[in-house]
Amino acid sequence: MTQPIRIAVVGHTNAGKTSLLRTLTRRVDFGAVSERPGTTRHVESVDLEVDGRPAVRFYDTPGLEDAVALREHLAQVAPPGEATPPERIRRFLQGPEAQGVFEQEAKVLRAMLDIDAAFLVIDAREPVLPKFRDEIELLNACARPVLPVLNFVRDAASREAAWKELLSAYGLHVQVRFDAAAPFVGAERDLYGDLATLLRDRRELLRGVADALDAEAAARRRSASARVADLLVDAAAVRRSVAAAEFADAARRDTLVAALRKDVFDKAQRCADDLLALYGFRQGDAAEAPLPMVEGRWALDFFSPEALKDAGLRLGKGAAIGAAVGAVADLAVAGLSLGAGVALGGAIGGAVSQGWGPLGRKLANRLRDVRELTVEDGVLFALVAWQLRLARALERRGHAATQRIEADAGAHEKAATDAIAPAVANAVRAAQPARSHPEWEQRGGSGAARAVRALWQAAPQREALAGELARTLLDAFDA
Repeated sequence: MTQPIRIAVVGHTNAGKTSLLRTLTRRVDFGAVSERPGTTRHVESVDLEVDGRPAVRFYDTPGLEDAVALREHLAQVAPPGEATPPERIRRFLQGPEAQGVFEQEAKVLRAMLDIDAAFLVIDAREPVLPKFRDEIELLNACARPVLPVLNFVRDAASREAAWKELLSAYGLHVQVRFDAAAPFVGAERDLYGDLATLLRDRRELLRGVADALDAEAAARRRSASARVADLLVDAAAVRRSVAAAEFADAARRDTLVAALRKDVFDKAQRCADDLLALYGFRQGDAAEAPLPMVEGRWALDFFSPEALKDAGLRLGKGAAIGAAVGAVADLAVAGLSLGAGVALGGAIGGAVSQGWGPLGRKLANRLRDVRELTVEDGVLFALVAWQLRLARALERRGHAATQRIEADAGAHEKAATDAIAPAVANAVRAAQPARSHPEWEQRGGSGAARAVRALWQAAPQREALAGELARTLLDAFDA
């Protein structure tokens, strides 16, 4: 069996080594990430698997803390003319100082002697100080290929040009720009492509790794689209029946509306948590600043008049606009369900007809024994658009991110929604058949009720509709 490529991830303390590995491996639980220096104290390994087998084995190493003093010590252990650089490193590792004052550096150098190549992670915001020259010389002394990875290059404080000049002075001309806070599109393929220039005998394996990562990224997009499509079907199928007399009681009506809204918010929360997990993030990870759109997602009111007005404009002429929840009275006529908007009063604003016209309104006025609450198109649009913006933001976010991003505020929010609006509007329109199948909604209940509902939810018609919606929403990722 082909042995995995062994890569040591090295660099100065707090350069973002563990965060880079989390981003490369999608392992949110790997290592510890913190702004405190020296968080990683031991060498830890993590595998990147392709087709179920380890293709690359990464070694996360402690930060180099005192390279200047160690180089002076090495000169005493073995003068430069008496031994090759790797021999001098090995002599040092056999001495007592490797277990004492230079213990952290020894762990890094010991790993360097037993790998195929190294990623030298550099915080490009740091000034180019003499100590970094000593670190580069120490790593070069191990006689292993070193690929510099310039981190945080998007930051306004980046000193990228100065770092490139220093690296080139030490023969490290192949360099990769890989911002572990917000990775560039295609950055991983570039990373493994450049590594292949240093490890020519492993070129085919590295090309396979890059292809596999591209396939995984495409699969994540499909999974995200499918999850949001399932949410859309679920919310469109929501229907709550209530007796007319009970509905006429304002307090009881407000309670029913609040309960329906909570059900919708809970569905949104579950979907968002699934998207976070899909992209290798977790809610409340203390090591990283949360996405503002995640942190405040439960405060976002999908039922607000502003959201509904915006959704109505984007859905186009004939869409339901202005009502948070539509109250409809259903009547079975020759197997058809006819519905019409009914005024709910000041509690949730004036409802608008769902397109049935005067006939629907007359039927609604006749039928006062049953009222049904459903989620309107505008709410569905706001719900789906928010989830897609979250997925797109996660796709562009690395695990070294410690600053808040503003993808969900102001002009950025409008631009993001403008880009995905056509796909979302098409999906909401295409989801209308779910309104005729309240049994498609995912809800709790007794074991028997859940079993029956599960059969309906797995119905070929529901799966076919969800698949169609997922393909429509997939277009939003390329918008």
